Amino acid sequence: MSKRYTIRDAITENRIFLNRIVFLFAFVLLLIAGLIVRLIYLQIEGYEHYTSLSTENRVKISSIPPIRGGIYDRKGRVLAENLPTYNLEILPDKITNKGKDKEKLDDTLTRLQVLLNIPNEKIAEFHKQRKRHKPFIPTPFLSNLTEEEMAKFAVMRPFFPGVEIKVRLTRYYPYDLLTAHVVGYVGRINKKELKSLPEQEYRGTHYIGKVGIEQSYETQLHGKAGYTEEETNAQGRSVNTLKEVESKSGANLHLTLDIDLQKIAYDALEGFNGAVVAIEVKTGNVLAFASRPSFNPNLFVNGISYKAYEALRDSPDRPLFNRALRGQYPPGSTVKPFMGLAGLKYKVITARKSTPCRGFYQVPKDKHRFRDWKHWGHGATNLNKAITQSCDVYFYDLAFQLGINRMYDFMTQFGFNQKTGLDLKGEKKGLFPSREWKKKHKKKMWYPGDSVITGIGQGFSLATPIQLAKATATLANYGQPITPHLVDSLVESNITKPLALETEKKIPLDKNNIEIVIAAMVNVVHGRGGTAGRISKGISYKIAGKTGTAQVFTVKQHETYNQHKLNKKLHDHALFVSFAPASDPQIAVSVIVEHGGHGGSVAAPIAGKVIRSFLNDSNGMDTINDSR
Repeated sequence: MSKRYTIRDAITENRIFLNRIVFLFAFVLLLIAGLIVRLIYLQIEGYEHYTSLSTENRVKISSIPPIRGGIYDRKGRVLAENLPTYNLEILPDKITNKGKDKEKLDDTLTRLQVLLNIPNEKIAEFHKQRKRHKPFIPTPFLSNLTEEEMAKFAVMRPFFPGVEIKVRLTRYYPYDLLTAHVVGYVGRINKKELKSLPEQEYRGTHYIGKVGIEQSYETQLHGKAGYTEEETNAQGRSVNTLKEVESKSGANLHLTLDIDLQKIAYDALEGFNGAVVAIEVKTGNVLAFASRPSFNPNLFVNGISYKAYEALRDSPDRPLFNRALRGQYPPGSTVKPFMGLAGLKYKVITARKSTPCRGFYQVPKDKHRFRDWKHWGHGATNLNKAITQSCDVYFYDLAFQLGINRMYDFMTQFGFNQKTGLDLKGEKKGLFPSREWKKKHKKKMWYPGDSVITGIGQGFSLATPIQLAKATATLANYGQPITPHLVDSLVESNITKPLALETEKKIPLDKNNIEIVIAAMVNVVHGRGGTAGRISKGISYKIAGKTGTAQVFTVKQHETYNQHKLNKKLHDHALFVSFAPASDPQIAVSVIVEHGGHGGSVAAPIAGKVIRSFLNDSNGMDTINDSR
C-alpha cells in the first residue's frame, strides 16, 4: 500500500498569515480609535449630562410632607383637625432580606393578624400600599392603635423585626354627621389619583381630600412640600443628609358656616330625609348646609371596611348622597313668586287683576283638566291671594299666557337651570325646560300643557336646595344675585386673606313689582289663609315665605290623590323657601323634605327654627298642622 505525501506551499501560507496579522492589527487599531472617541465624548461633550446622572444616582431627593391646614367655622370652632395617633408601620426591607434570623413578610403579617385580631381586608390593603413604596420606606399597616393593642404589641415587639409603632398626624372631624357633606373627608390616595398628582408634592403624603371642602380646597389645605437631599449608597439607602428645606403647612380655612345653626337645621330634619340651606342675603355666606341622613367621615380617613362601606352604599336612605348640593327635586309652588314677578314684568297681569278658580284649569280647546290642590277652588283670585293661598289655577293661566320662552328667559336670570357657583365640587344645575331642551332630550315638540305645569314647578322642572336658596336670596336682595360661598378666608403664616365677594349682574326689575310679590310672601306666613301661617306665632318680625308641595308621580285624570293609602315613598315632597326679616332681609332659607307631604306643615317649621335661631329669637314653636 503506497503512502501519500502533501506538498506544502510555504509562500502561500506566509501570505495568508501576514494578511490575518494585518487584519487583526487594523481591527485592534479601530477598537482603540473607537475607545478614544468615546472617551473624548464622555469627557467633553457628555460631561454635563453624565455628571448630572451620577449625582442623581448618588443623591436622593426626598419629599417632606406638609402639615394639612385646619378647617374652622365662622366663630373659630374646629371642624377638621390633625390629631396625633399611634400607627403600626412595617419596613419590608428588614423582614424580607436574606438571612437565617429574618422573618418572612407573610409569616410576620399572619402572626400580627392573630396577635391584634386584624381583618383580612387590612392585609389586602397593606399589600396595595406596599407596592407604592420602596422596600426600605415604612408602609402603614394599622392606624389608630388602642392602648390594649399597643400593650399587646409591646410585649411581643422583639419577635417582630421591621415592625414599629409610630406617632402620626391623622385627620379628625369632631362634628362628624353634621359636617360630612360640607367639610367632607380625606382618604388614602388611590392609583388613579397618584398618576395625576405632582410627584414631588405628594411623594410622602398618604391622604388627599375626597369630597367637600377637603376636596375643593385641596391645594390650599395641602400646603407645600419640603425636601431633603440625602447621599445614598449603591443600594439606595441614605448615608448622609446634604440639604434640607422645610415644608410649608397648608392654609387654615375659616368657613361661613355656623355649626350651631347647622345643628339646628340637621336636628330639625329628624325623622325625614332632606336638606336645609341658609344663606346670608347680602353676602352670599352659607350659614347652614345640612343634608340628612348623613355619615361619619372619620370612617373613611384610614380606610373604611368593606362591610361598613357596603352598608352606607346600599342603604335605601342614601346617606352618602349630598342632597343640598346634588339633590334635584320638582320645586313645586316655590316658583310661584318668581312666576308672579315675571307676569308683572311682561305686563301679562296686574296686582289687582283676578282670575276665576273653580278647582281646575283647561287650556283653550282642550278637554284635559289641570286640577288645583283645593278641589272646590279659590274663587276670584288676584296675585296676592294666589301666592298667599298657593292657588294653582291662577298660575296655570299665567304660565299659559307667558309661554315657555318668556318663562325660561326670566327664570334663568334667577339661577334656575344653572349651577350657583358654590365653592364645592359636584354641584348639579337642576333643570328649567325649554322648547329646545324637550326637542333634544325627549324628541318631541313643546305643548301648551307643558307650559301650564311648568308654571307651578312640576313637569320637567327640577331644582336643588342651594339653587332655591340663592334664587330666594336674589329676590330678597331686589334682584341682585350674589354667588354663595362656604369659605370666608384663608390664614397662611398668621396672615388672613379674605376671599373676594362675588356679585353678579343685577336683574333689571321694577322695585314696585318686587314689593308686591314680597308682600304676598309675607301673607303666606302672617296673612289670613296663608299656607305657613302658624310659624309666625310669637315673633316680632315678618317672615316672607312660600310653601311648596311637589308630586313624585302623576295622578291620572279621574283618580284622587290619597296620601294615607300610599306608600311613604310615593308621598309628595314638602318644600319651603323664605327670608327674614321681610323689611330688611338678613337670611334666606330653603328646605326640602323628601316625601314629607305638605310644605306648610313639615318644611316651614324647619325653616322657622333656623330663622329664629339666627335672629336670636328664643321663643318656642308649636307643632304645625296646616292644610298645606
